[in-house]
Amino acid sequence: MKVFSGSSNPELARKIASYLNIELGRCVLDRFSDGEIHFYIDENVRGEDVFVIQTGSTETNFHLMELFIMLDAFKRASAGRITAVIPYYAYARQDWKDRPRVPISARLMADLLEIAGANRVLTMDLHSPQIQGFFSIPVDNLMAAPVIANHLMTLNLANLTIVSPDAGGVGRARVFAKRMDARLAIIDKRRPAPNVAEVLHVIGEVKGQDVVVFDDMVDTAGTLTLGAEALKREGAKRIFAACTHPILSGAAVERIEKSRLEKVFVTDTIPLQDKARQCTRLQVLSVAELFGEAIRRINESSSVSSLFT
Repeated sequence: MKVFSGSSNPELARKIASYLNIELGRCVLDRFSDGEIHFYIDENVRGEDVFVIQTGSTETNFHLMELFIMLDAFKRASAGRITAVIPYYAYARQDWKDRPRVPISARLMADLLEIAGANRVLTMDLHSPQIQGFFSIPVDNLMAAPVIANHLMTLNLANLTIVSPDAGGVGRARVFAKRMDARLAIIDKRRPAPNVAEVLHVIGEVKGQDVVVFDDMVDTAGTLTLGAEALKREGAKRIFAACTHPILSGAAVERIEKSRLEKVFVTDTIPLQDKARQCTRLQVLSVAELFGEAIRRINESSSVSSLFT
């Protein structure tokens, strides 16, 4: 087994390698003067079980191209098996034709990964689990829920209610509420335009309760902060949020700092920018051990399913 890292999240890659008690594979990632990506593998990988760690981030398009080039290099270097480890699967939000003349970007991503040379994909909290069906290769979709749940249990929250920020996330929130032995509530929301949300009301009882808004990602934080306002109006006591992927684009950090949210728990699938690192309301929980264990089990051809519980 050999583990290599792209440039999108080297800190997470180092933590995963440390858990596996191995060194990251030797490679060179550089740019030509015109901005094109220059890559080569600096060690023999013929017949090896190769894992390439690369996530979506603030430079998503660049890092995806970097991943495709890396996969192609390992394929041409005769690696035995190539697993693309993508903690945050970018372009997952366009996974069906919601109107005429639009792409299905999540499917396009799957095609590009397979053509580039991936034999397997390891990711976390896909925006829609059915995206796994876009692939003709094995896909393991890990869940951050065990890591988040273990942390929430240390807070000793009283009368806990898990809140779905919209109707689309109800299934995800319901599973997490069952794990936490908590109640479930839903925020009824309308989205008049992309990245613009309008909260109408809360479905469920939250008065006098500690609540956790549970979602797969936080992008502009508009939905999250408007949801927190609605929950406060309904009498919620303490308001937290738990989101796997901290995209945090635009004015997201400023919105969180001015919001009713006491704390927002995120994972390190995406590295925080400097502004986000300084936000005291954001707390990062690491999923490196979860990915490391999944990589070990894939390499040993043992069960990965127990990591989902």
